[in-house]
Formats: sequence, structure tokens, C-alpha cells
Amino acid sequence: MSAPSTARTGLVGAPACGDVIRLDIQVDEATGKITETRFKTFGCGSAIASSSYLTTLLKGKTLDEASKISNTQIASELCLPPVKLHCSLLAEDAVTAAIKNYRSKRIAPATDLAGTAKELPKEAMQA
Repeated sequence: MSAPSTARTGLVGAPACGDVIRLDIQVDEATGKITETRFKTFGCGSAIASSSYLTTLLKGKTLDEASKISNTQIASELCLPPVKLHCSLLAEDAVTAAIKNYRSKRIAPATDLAGTAKELPKEAMQA
């Protein structure tokens, strides 16, 4: 991940089982697409597999597309047993956290207040 200004992290964990997922995404500002992903997971094989599969799903997606990735999609592809569904839920939560992190730290572009901005009268400028 070469451009730290567009790289964001989602960190989630499940206290009941001890699984922790750290997901890093890098977003191309021009296209709004995720260009790079990586993960570090501490936990069982199902948590690691969920994280790994998630990174392949994310590449090339917009943030809106990425936010629609569900734990059921991950669990279905990996054939996770019911007792391991929390691993796919953690992966979904990691995406949500990374996107939230990205959007919260992004500098909003200048706006004209949706066309409602008006020039102040000269008297107001001199006051």
C-alpha cells in the first residue's frame, strides 16, 4: 500500500472466540475503486479463510459495491458450518469498519451548498 492518504484500516474482533481481523484497503481517489487489499487475522482457519476470500472480492469494487458484500456470500462460498458463521460476519464487519474509516478521514470537497450559496452584500463584508 503505497499511498497512505488513501489507505484505511478496519479492525474487528469477537471476544467470545478470540478472532481478530485487520483489513486494509487502498482506494483510488479518481475512480473510487479499491485497488489494493490486505489482511492480518488472528484466529481459526475459518476466520483466516473468510479474510482471504474477502480480499479477493474487494479488489476493483467501488466502496458502495464493497459495502454490499455480505457474510452469507462469504459463508456460502467457503461452505462454512453454522458454528463458524461468526467468522464470515467478522469479515463483513471489517469491510464496514474500513469503509467507515475511509469516509470519516476523507477531506470533503469544496461546495457551493448545493447552489444555495449567495454573494454577501458589500455592507456585510465591511462590518
